[in-house]
Parts: sequence; C-alpha cells; structure tokens
Amino acid sequence: MKQLIIFFTLHFSLFTLLSAGITDFKTIDKATKAYDAKEYTKSASLLKKLDAKSPQKEYDLGNALYKSKNYDAALEAYKKAEGVDEAQRLHNIGNSHFQKQELDKAIEAYEKALKIRDDKDTKFNLELTKKMKKKKEEQKKKQKQKDKKDQKKKDDKKKKDDKKKDQDKKQNKENKKDQNKKKKDDKKGDKKKDNKKKQDKNKKDKKKDGKKKKDKKKEGEKKKSDAQKQQKPKNKKGDKEGAQSKAQKKKSKEEKLKEQELKRLMKKMQKGKTPTMMYQMGHNKKARKDDDVKPW
Repeated sequence: MKQLIIFFTLHFSLFTLLSAGITDFKTIDKATKAYDAKEYTKSASLLKKLDAKSPQKEYDLGNALYKSKNYDAALEAYKKAEGVDEAQRLHNIGNSHFQKQELDKAIEAYEKALKIRDDKDTKFNLELTKKMKKKKEEQKKKQKQKDKKDQKKKDDKKKKDDKKKDQDKKQNKENKKDQNKKKKDDKKGDKKKDNKKKQDKNKKDKKKDGKKKKDKKKEGEKKKSDAQKQQKPKNKKGDKEGAQSKAQKKKSKEEKLKEQELKRLMKKMQKGKTPTMMYQMGHNKKARKDDDVKPW
C-alpha cells in the first residue's frame, strides 16, 4: 500500500523572529534539535513549555505530536494553528483523521484543502483514503453477510436444538410413561409369580404332607408288621394256649356231660338197684363196649 504523504514544514525560525526571547530561543533550539533527532515526544514537551501563543507554535507542536503518534493531541494543536498555510494545515488534519481511521473526516479535510489549492499530494491522500473507505465498506459488507450467514446458522442450530430438546422431552416423557407401565406390569407379574410360587409351594407342601403321611403310614405298617413278626412266636404259644384252653373247655363240657350222665345213671341204678360198677362205665368207654363184662 502507498504511504500517506504528510506536510511537516517547521516555522521555528519565523516564530523566533516574531516573538521569541532569549530563553524561548534556547527552548526552540532544543526542540528543533530533538525533532531532527526524531525525539518527537521530547520536542513536543519542549514546545509546550513556551509561554508565547501563536499559530506557528501550535502547528509545530501538532507536527511533533503527530510524529509521536499522539493523533488526538495533534488534531487539537492543528485546530489552534489557524493563520498558517490553510491548505497545508487542513492536509495534516486530514492525515490525523486518517490515522485514527476516521476516513469520512479525513476525506472532508482533504477536499477542503484542494478547494484552497490544487495539490498532487493532497489528491493522492484523498484517493488513497477513498480506496481505503471502499475497501472497508466491502469488508464491512462481507462481514455483515458473514455475520448474517453465521446468525442464520446459529438460529437454524438453535431451532434444531430446540426441536431436538422438545423431541427429547417428549421421548423422555414417553419413556417415563413406558417405564411406569413396565413397573406396574412387573409388579403384576411379580404378584402373579408370587401367587404361583405360593400355589406351587402349597402343592409341594401338600405333596410333602401326603408323602409324610404315606411314609408315616408305611412306617406304622412296617412297625406293626415288625411287631407282629416279633410277637409271632408268642402268638404261636398263644395259639397253643388257646388250643389247650379250647380243649379244656371241650373236656370240661364232656366231663359235665359225663357227670350229668352219671347222675342220670345213678338215679336209674337207684331205681333199678343197679350195681355200683356202672360208675366205672362212665369213666371207661371200652369197658362199656365190652359185651362179655357182666358186673351183675
């Protein structure tokens, strides 16, 4: 890029001739030397110490401040320097606005300077400033378009995110509903399972009880069977005793019958005067059956 052309004409000599005293002359001399040595801040500081007020002093102060890049202070000094070369003063005011990127004000100052005097350097600075302004406007336009595009993307993303949030919220609500339903179903299922388990347990318990009863019955029968087996000899003995008891009963009955028969015979004998040997017949059947026995 082409550099901005600046006018820096010092008026120290003129200023000295018009109003400077010996002390001011020394200060001006030091300020001039500092300026030539590119010690612009020092030069500006020395010029500020001068008591005299004149457009030449303000213009030179403005140049020193401009060189030290203190553009705001330079503008203030240039504005107070009315009375020097007006076209040159406006040219440097334009330059100060340019450095501050105040391009419209710079263009305005350059155009005023050109109305006073047609100057190729001022024209160059004006064209340069206009190009800079156009470039900035294009950049601004592009930036605006970019910002608009970015904002649109941002808005679209926000809409998309909001939509997704709504969908997620809806989905979460449905999921929660499904989870609650599942919990209820699980509870019902668990209840059914518990009831089934209880039923199965009751069945098993019944089976166990039945089996226990059956086992107990078998055990009782087994014990009874074992007891009967153990008591079998006794039973045999008992059977024998029973048989003996029956035989005794039978014998007792026979004896009873014999006694009755004997009594009957005794009565008959008494009536028929039968010998007493007949008593023996009651005790000996063989003797009774013997036809040769004749007691009387």
